[in-house]
Amino acid sequence: MFFLSDMLNKKLHLPKPGEALPGRDRAMPTAAKHFVSKRPIKAPFPDGLETAYFGMGCFWGAERLFWQTPGVYVTAVGYAGGATPNPTYQETCTGMTGHAEVVIVVYDPKEVSFATLLKIFWESHDPTQGMRQGNDVGTTYRSTLYTTTDAQLAEALASRDAYAAALKSAGQQKITTEIEPAPAFYYAEDEHQQYLAKNPYGYCGLKGTGVACTIPAAATA
Repeated sequence: MFFLSDMLNKKLHLPKPGEALPGRDRAMPTAAKHFVSKRPIKAPFPDGLETAYFGMGCFWGAERLFWQTPGVYVTAVGYAGGATPNPTYQETCTGMTGHAEVVIVVYDPKEVSFATLLKIFWESHDPTQGMRQGNDVGTTYRSTLYTTTDAQLAEALASRDAYAAALKSAGQQKITTEIEPAPAFYYAEDEHQQYLAKNPYGYCGLKGTGVACTIPAAATA
């Protein structure tokens, strides 16, 4: 019983410096193109596009949500926010890499605003649950939002504050989402890319709070 309890405890706390798994120098093999759109999932991307990273629990359902959004050029799943270089899926599941499961979203800001993506993000999962999403428990399932520009970061923080107020009014808990400039991103293995397109009846644990998110006008100016 102690062993099981100890393992669960590790999954609920990020590894301390020196505790993370060592990883590897070489990137894990993955798909070259998106299973649905057939577009390349790795840079370089066409000029004028922007990139952000969203962690909403299990990345299978989250990725489908974004690839179905008009104006999104391409998506892919992977790992970010941890210490282990080039981790495997199995390694991230131990909680000893520090990574969250995230979706890289490459979008055309002329066709879809970052505010629209933020609204989808906040409303489609529960950002108050800490190291879990519903029945998915562990550090890999924490809510994260990683940005690639100063404007994105400012808009993300403003949207968080606005949504926090809405959640409080609805009697919900405080937001635990990790928001910061994007750290290193590692692509997940091929079988996880566009998983729900390959497995239409596969698992999707996405569930929002039911509270609407209104993005502040000042954040989108």
